[in-house]
Amino acid sequence: MNDPTNETVTNGTGAEAATEWQRRVADGDWPAVEREMDRFGAAALPRLLDDRETDEIRALYPNDTLFRTTVDMARHRYGQGQYKYFRRPFPEPVEALEQALYPRLLPIARDWWGRLGREAPWPDTLDEWRRMCHDAGQCKPTALLLSYGEGDWNALHRDLYGDLVFPLQVVINLSEPGVDHTGGEFLLVEQRRRAQSKGVAFTVPRGHGYLFTTRDRPVRSVRGWSAAPVRHGVSPIRRGRRMTLGLVFHDAE
Repeated sequence: MNDPTNETVTNGTGAEAATEWQRRVADGDWPAVEREMDRFGAAALPRLLDDRETDEIRALYPNDTLFRTTVDMARHRYGQGQYKYFRRPFPEPVEALEQALYPRLLPIARDWWGRLGREAPWPDTLDEWRRMCHDAGQCKPTALLLSYGEGDWNALHRDLYGDLVFPLQVVINLSEPGVDHTGGEFLLVEQRRRAQSKGVAFTVPRGHGYLFTTRDRPVRSVRGWSAAPVRHGVSPIRRGRRMTLGLVFHDAE
């Protein structure tokens, strides 16, 4: 990718910028993503940010004017580390990535809810869905930057925030595993009915996305389909610092 295109993608807000982010999202093998989601409730996505862009987003972290709140995880017994929720308007490319990802995730979400016999409430566009959240009193933006140092970790949890929930979310690693940090694997634990829980660990490459279920996923049972609760977290950082960008597609109360 040449320099003029990079400049347009980073700073632009028009059709050219949107097309670039949509192209990056479209580079994923989405039929394979859907199969992985059905098997595990999670799936690797293509590289969504280049090295320069991951550096630029990491550099935003000290600028508190960009964030609505800072959470000390140890204080709330969420684990150990820190994260910050962005204010709106989001910086590029956070907004562009959410807009590009939502139409790709929507068919998966609707298919899952159909299997579970639930009514899928999500409209065709992210802007419409946000308006629904705001009308329900969920007005706080939920895109966030997470920072983990040596020994930090994230307890198993689910990012629900209110009654209106989009069932899929994305995390993007802004650091280089094995270089910037060791440890810090992404963890997903599924509670199985009348059986022990099943865990999955995944190392997210720098700039790549990882898609996973927010709350539960459909699994086959003797009576058809049932919902298996799923929680996610991060294993302890053994060395260095791991920073990630989290994209949650529903706002908070």
